[in-house]
Amino acid sequence: MSRRRKNDVGGSVLRELGGWLLYILIIVGLTYLIITFVGQRTRVSGYSMEPTLSDGDSLIVDKISYRFRDPKRFDIIVFPYKYEKNTYYIKRIIGLPGETVQVTDGYVYINGQKLESDTYGAELMQAEASPVTLSEDEYFVMGDNRNHSSDSRDPSVGVIKRKDLMGRAFLRVYPFDKIGVIKHE
Repeated sequence: MSRRRKNDVGGSVLRELGGWLLYILIIVGLTYLIITFVGQRTRVSGYSMEPTLSDGDSLIVDKISYRFRDPKRFDIIVFPYKYEKNTYYIKRIIGLPGETVQVTDGYVYINGQKLESDTYGAELMQAEASPVTLSEDEYFVMGDNRNHSSDSRDPSVGVIKRKDLMGRAFLRVYPFDKIGVIKHE
């Protein structure tokens, strides 16, 4: 009888370890799927989105919502910088597909009309920008700290294609005193 009990204990331990191993594999698999298709963590580097986002803020990027809806004006988006691998920019959408965007006298104009609802720019813009007409899959983006931002006004960034949008900044997770959902409008 003691021999049988010993085998039962050994088998029980192996079943328990197998259960834990399966549990860990499922968690790792789900984590991979979530990071790949649903959300991703990123960190703000620089001051181009001040005062909305600050240098060192850690964010969760929602990678799934743009599969079901179009990006909207004032969404804060994340996209890859085309000249440097593994570098991402965080900017705010200002111009939508089909619109003509221009910066004159320190203000943004969409299709010749001043963008009155643009309360995100920290100050009047010093640089002018010639009119840019966006195609059906292009977006014009700007940082909130407009005089200190490389954005669609800069030829090295230019307009952003829909396919290049990694996702929408969704949640600030650090610093802890600023944790919360990021307001886009």
